Amino acid sequence: MHVAPGPAPTPAGPRWLYLHGFASGPGSAKGVALAEHYARQGIHLERLDLRRPSLEHLRLSAMMHTVRDAIGGERDRAILFGSSLGGLTAARVAEEDPRVCALVLLAPALRGSEQMRRNVGEQGLRQWRETGWRETQDYAEKREARVHFGLIEDLDLIEARSGGWPDVRVPTLLIHGSRDTTTLPAYSRTWARGKRHVRLVEVDDGHELVDSLGRIAAEADDFLRPFLAPPELR
Repeated sequence: MHVAPGPAPTPAGPRWLYLHGFASGPGSAKGVALAEHYARQGIHLERLDLRRPSLEHLRLSAMMHTVRDAIGGERDRAILFGSSLGGLTAARVAEEDPRVCALVLLAPALRGSEQMRRNVGEQGLRQWRETGWRETQDYAEKREARVHFGLIEDLDLIEARSGGWPDVRVPTLLIHGSRDTTTLPAYSRTWARGKRHVRLVEVDDGHELVDSLGRIAAEADDFLRPFLAPPELR
């Protein structure tokens, strides 16, 4: 007697993915600290390498593709942690991909092209456009590096599709340092305003948030409590 196969099993829970920031890497202090924190709770927080296709030719579109591949198949789900440019990546993926079920954004680079232009200044931007390259510090490999202007052009194309702001509909925890001068907290305040599904927490810290790791872990634990419960209790 032929027995028709049953439906494919549903995954026990979402994948947990950490997305590092610009000129950083999977070994970033925040990523390692959070991975160790969740490992003690039996959860694997996978730290992705988003230097795609390379730091020199970094593109947000390629970073987003890497994240979508890491989520897995059609029936898989993911919780995304994202820092700075990784936070923008997480938001942009969540905007388009229904497999993302929650976000934890750390000093996200919202309106990334606009913020990057402000950081480099008019003269720096002009030189970057004319030469094609801008010198930067590679924090992951601890060396001087350079990044192609195509990063700005790619950011412009993506942000033009949605008026500059990610249209995120999933529960989101957003933690930003009030003394951050790299990705200004005003952008996070503006984006979070009026969104009941977004919890904004401001801490007395700078962009790296290194003094707030304990607070970040505690806030994330509280926010993600439904995903930390045993599967039978979810």
